[in-house]
Amino acid sequence: MITAIVFVQADVDRIPEVAQQIAELDGVSEVYSVTGEIDLIALVRVREHDEIADVVADRLNKVPGVTATETHIAFRAYSRHDLEAAFSLGIED
Repeated sequence: MITAIVFVQADVDRIPEVAQQIAELDGVSEVYSVTGEIDLIALVRVREHDEIADVVADRLNKVPGVTATETHIAFRAYSRHDLEAAFSLGIED
């Protein structure tokens, strides 16, 4: 699974509608409204690198109200949840 983190700038008066439309796109797993210089963060999860272009360039960027995006590809994930799950498998020293 390939994960892309997409920073989205949107028309301020349309942020809720833009977020909802992005969240409904195939390949988008989550959308967060955030503070700071960007308005939304979208998590895109796909099987192939080419699919990132399909989701971001061909669909997400064309959502009315999206003014700019910046995409970051994740290459390794670190998660407290993942570590806790590994220890709960019953593995003992």
